[in-house]
Amino acid sequence: MSSVSPVADSVAARTHGLYIGGEWVETPRQDEVKLPYDSSVVGLVAHAEAQHVEMAVRAASQGASAIAGLTNYQRAELLLRIAEELKKDGAELAQRICAETGKPMKEARIEASRSVNTLIAAAHEARELHGEVVPMDFAAGAEGRLAMTMREPLGVIGAITPFNFPLNLTLHKLAPALAGGNAVVHKPAERTPLSALRLAELVNRAGAPKGAYNVLTGDGPVLAQAMLRHPEIAMMTFTGSIQVGTELRARAGLKRMTLELGNNSAAIIEPDADLETAVKRSVQGAFGHSGQICISLQRVFAHDAIADKYVDGLVTGARKLRLGHPYEDSTDISSLIDEKAAVRVESWIQQAVDSGARLLCGGKRTKATIEPAVLVDVPASARISCEEVFGPVVAVYRYSSLEDAIARSNDTPYGLQAGIFTTNIARAFSAAKKLRFGGVLINDIPTFRMDHMPYGGAKHSGLGREGPRYAIEEMTELKFVCWKTE
Repeated sequence: MSSVSPVADSVAARTHGLYIGGEWVETPRQDEVKLPYDSSVVGLVAHAEAQHVEMAVRAASQGASAIAGLTNYQRAELLLRIAEELKKDGAELAQRICAETGKPMKEARIEASRSVNTLIAAAHEARELHGEVVPMDFAAGAEGRLAMTMREPLGVIGAITPFNFPLNLTLHKLAPALAGGNAVVHKPAERTPLSALRLAELVNRAGAPKGAYNVLTGDGPVLAQAMLRHPEIAMMTFTGSIQVGTELRARAGLKRMTLELGNNSAAIIEPDADLETAVKRSVQGAFGHSGQICISLQRVFAHDAIADKYVDGLVTGARKLRLGHPYEDSTDISSLIDEKAAVRVESWIQQAVDSGARLLCGGKRTKATIEPAVLVDVPASARISCEEVFGPVVAVYRYSSLEDAIARSNDTPYGLQAGIFTTNIARAFSAAKKLRFGGVLINDIPTFRMDHMPYGGAKHSGLGREGPRYAIEEMTELKFVCWKTE
């Protein structure tokens, strides 16, 4: 495939309005969207102001009433129609994902495909939305009563999504919201709004009620603060940095919130592990999307008995990855989201080396691209050891005791996902109980995620859980109904 994308060119020729109440709204000011790899313009989008939040919430309130009035199966059918539209539009969506994120085309196609699965899972959960019978005769004094619980929508959900998965992470908020009977006001990341705007077209084409999905593009802090202040937004769901998430939580008042705030993922490689699989999966987990994944593999604790062999395999795998333009099908590694991010990652690598770490491969920067880097002997105080690097960097640490490896894995303020490779079932589940993470993967990397599974973190990695079934629980209110029959 050539490095020129016809779809990206056609997108660049358009100015995309805001999507409010089923209509496109133009604004006096527009913002450029650029391909991170070379800063070429791939789109123009409207720049929303605080007053557009009011318009969107007003439309969403009407949309919420319409969605809440649908039966479970009608919501499920709507989600399946959106999924069908995504299937038909998969090639263009992959192009948009690639163009706005700089994600290699083959990874962009995977994201587009996963997005369909997210909708299908949400449709399934919409059909299954239910409460339960409460046995009122549990104790004396409540005889002659029949009681049950039911789930009711919250109303308007405010959603703020990050740049790294602009389509699928949007659907992890929109799909369960619709399944639960809510409407959404969505603020995509400033640098990656094109997928959400295309999704709005597809949601409309699928027959969603007007106002069920509204998209505001523009300055993140301005729009986020307006959303937080608005009394009709019942819940905010946010994926992004711990700094922004903490600020949003502090200002949210009594609004319900779901926060996914990142991680410093760890994997433990035991001496009995299938080393070939561990190495192969580690390369995928550390360097996919140039490490710009919240559950990217960043720290590996390799047992002394196999550490040298594991590191050799990891370095060999990293060196085989092909760097190039994201539109090329053969590209494995392309740019980070911008040159500023790459400069930061480069500085973190240098800080680790200056502190005594050894850089075995990679780490060289060209504009916004960083070569996949493997480090050893990284001090515990280095930023790579204790913060989220969000780049194609992995550090390997040796250990002799599993308890020590678990303790060092836990020695982070984050706790999203971790992994352990071992054939010893007892040790695997013992470690899973002790690892303070929201998810533990046995014989796999922490970067593994299926879209129907519960996903969320412990400690500073966030609040609540995603995955359609679990997000619907966050986005609905439990109501208790009791009938006195005698």
